[in-house]
Amino acid sequence: MYDYTIIGAGIIGSLIARELSKYDIKVCVLEKENDVANVQTRANSAIVHSGHDPKQGTLKAKLAVWGNELFEDLEKELSISLLRTGAYVCAHDQNEEKMLDDLYQNARLNNVKEMKLLDYKEALIEEPNLSPTITKVLSLPTTKVCFPWEVAFFALENAIKNGVELKRNAKVTDISKINDNYIIKINNQEELLTKNIINATGVYTDDIAKMVNKNIDFKITPRKGEYFVLDKSVKGFINHVLYPLPSKKGKGVLITPQVHGNILLGPTSEFTDNKDDISTSMNGLAYLKEHVSSLASNIPFQLVIRSFSGIRATSTYEDFYIKEDESNQGFYHVAGIDSPGITAAPAIAKYLVNDIIKLNLPEKTNYNPILQKKIVFKDLSDQEKKTKQKENPLYGRIICKCEDITEQEIIDAIKGPLGSQTIKGIKKRARAGSGLCQGGYCESLVLKIIARETNTPLNEINYDQLDTPILLKETKVK
Repeated sequence: MYDYTIIGAGIIGSLIARELSKYDIKVCVLEKENDVANVQTRANSAIVHSGHDPKQGTLKAKLAVWGNELFEDLEKELSISLLRTGAYVCAHDQNEEKMLDDLYQNARLNNVKEMKLLDYKEALIEEPNLSPTITKVLSLPTTKVCFPWEVAFFALENAIKNGVELKRNAKVTDISKINDNYIIKINNQEELLTKNIINATGVYTDDIAKMVNKNIDFKITPRKGEYFVLDKSVKGFINHVLYPLPSKKGKGVLITPQVHGNILLGPTSEFTDNKDDISTSMNGLAYLKEHVSSLASNIPFQLVIRSFSGIRATSTYEDFYIKEDESNQGFYHVAGIDSPGITAAPAIAKYLVNDIIKLNLPEKTNYNPILQKKIVFKDLSDQEKKTKQKENPLYGRIICKCEDITEQEIIDAIKGPLGSQTIKGIKKRARAGSGLCQGGYCESLVLKIIARETNTPLNEINYDQLDTPILLKETKVK
């Protein structure tokens, strides 16, 4: 019997798990995927927004501004990567300048700090590649960029070290009630008994909710967003997050520096009926090129190293839906978490536990909020590198030449409470395969290291999900 079962191990579910791990209760996290942070958290802009955009008085506005501040704590406690970029919202004519002034007033009502309006010449001092069609910008210095996978991994690893259990490949196929408790059926086979359920399943929150309440008052209407990734050699081309003025479709096509030096262009924003559709399209990518050029001049599209798309859990409720179910006590919805969901994530966790669940328990005495900083070899000083190589020669063998990732870092990504034995899992944790060649050089080496460290045949190593082997059979015989 669990006290709380969280369904969904994206950034929201992982931070909720960490928040609950402070208390002497039994907590389980169920994830239908073969890895954590593999759906909505996997594919997004990674921006920790200032909170300038949400309508004043909404839960989105409150939790975005609060969440932005809480990322400072996550950096200290979990050693997450955080890039303090600031942001410019760009106007192109007098009509848009009026809209920019209105946005400034909205941001002021949301208690966004340090913002100011700049004319084009003032903005150009810090961003010389701004488009000459821009006339005025709203500067938002509190805007940051994180690495969402890392936030989810580190938060959940910290939660596990504080007693939380994680079950992967655990798709919830049915939920029923018995007395005051819930029976969760996993993969149509295993059953789990729990007192409370937290539904943090992103685009699937309405599907899970309908297992206990057919008359829920929200519906998820997914939006697909497509992106380009520019190689890290473009670092410094743009240093701020650049937004157009927001519209009904969202914040628009952005230019976003990333913590590892890349730049993202995107996303598009199109409703889709398919919650699993992460394809890219010629029309979508052409749309990106057309609209992003209004923000910057001479964008180096020749340095695009990949494209991808992600799904956002837009809701008909038009705000974050964080509530206890009206008909089922102990069943909590965390739904409609679209932008600024990444920003609000740490605040959502605290708001749910303290204001909605109202968990009135003392913190356990052995709770430890600190996660030891991971070794990133390329970030060490020359002397630190020499010391590490002397201690462990595997730090002297570079596996991913694009990103300077060592063999020991690959091994560290395989092992541990949130380790992975898949190619994509290692890419997400250690960034092997994230560079210019996109794994063309290192993928075969990573494959062999996984096989060696897990004592698994090469043709049984998966790319991502279960039953996605990289190799099918041997074609050459000695």
